[in-house]
Amino acid sequence: MASASFVLGRRASLVVSTGVAGHTLWASAAPALTYRLYAQEWHLTHTVTTAIFAVFPIAVVAMLVGFGGISDQIGRRAAMLLGLGASLVGAVLFAVAPDIWWVFAGRDFMGVGVGLSAGTSTAAILEFSSHQDARRAASLTMMAQAGGFAAALLVGGALTEYGPWPTRLCFWVLAVLLAFLTIATWFLPRHAAREAKGDWRPRMPFVPKDMRRDFATASTAMMVAYTFGVLVLSFGGQVEHDLIGSSNALLNGAILALFPIVLAPVGIVAKRLSSRIALCIGAVASAFGMSLLALAVSRHDLLTYLVATATSGAAYSLLFVGGLGLLNTGSSHHRGAVFSALYLVGYLSMSVLALVLGVVATAWGLGLAVYLGAAAIAIVSIVTLVLAATTHEGGP
Repeated sequence: MASASFVLGRRASLVVSTGVAGHTLWASAAPALTYRLYAQEWHLTHTVTTAIFAVFPIAVVAMLVGFGGISDQIGRRAAMLLGLGASLVGAVLFAVAPDIWWVFAGRDFMGVGVGLSAGTSTAAILEFSSHQDARRAASLTMMAQAGGFAAALLVGGALTEYGPWPTRLCFWVLAVLLAFLTIATWFLPRHAAREAKGDWRPRMPFVPKDMRRDFATASTAMMVAYTFGVLVLSFGGQVEHDLIGSSNALLNGAILALFPIVLAPVGIVAKRLSSRIALCIGAVASAFGMSLLALAVSRHDLLTYLVATATSGAAYSLLFVGGLGLLNTGSSHHRGAVFSALYLVGYLSMSVLALVLGVVATAWGLGLAVYLGAAAIAIVSIVTLVLAATTHEGGP
């Protein structure tokens, strides 16, 4: 086969792996500015639009539960190819969707793709990094995801506001990019070091006993980071339009894109900090950002909403890099499974919060749902702060 005669080198493999990591948040954010349009076109309630959002993390969780350690057995390349293929099918279903059921199916396929790719690409980035620098790999993973996140919002906002087929074109663009990324992934080395130890079988995500204290801290931080996605991705476009009063999709997308845009500069700082310090600062920033969000909604103030979004993005960066930094120093033998367990916690918390807030928004209004979501995230941020402050790092 072609991959037997040509294989990418380490640096090129690192670039491709970061692209796979980037697609995970692009896929998650892709419909962020089309939920409101779906609601108008098909007369949907907030419960239904948040269910569209929640199907994605539910599918991710299902894959992580059943196949969390798959890349440790069949190889990073094979697992990423399966994930990209599923995401590509999902993007095409969105692009051609004649009704809401096709959208749900597309969301399911994207969730399957991300479930197979998230932990796998995170492990691959570390293994293709020079000297397997744990903090550098964590920062690179976060920046790759931030790039995908920002691109989804900016491209989606521009095409939704000014392009033809506002609910379709952005997904065709994503499908084309996924096709190119799949081709590049085909030429990755078949097995990274210490990978693929036997025939594949379904395996739950696994956390070795000696990593469980660090995992508890990292997973609580991931809960905070990923539940930001409910307020930014599921509700963000509708909050800006209905509660803040901004009607331009590109402007709204640009403001939401501040969340991932601040990740890169903050990530550069975060990787120089110890994981414990990064987590503590991130938890404080998260609670502050949620306070600003509640204030922005109560005052219908776009500027305060902008600052709240940027602050939350900085908190995400610190929490993500700090959490991965704690776990990257552990054993490599179960690395894929451990990262999958971490993402499982993040995506499960995201889906539960989305469904609960969707019901609240339908029954009692979008404003109350935002206030409750912000309060819940602030409370978990405080728990993260306490855990991080009492954690002793075992690695460098």
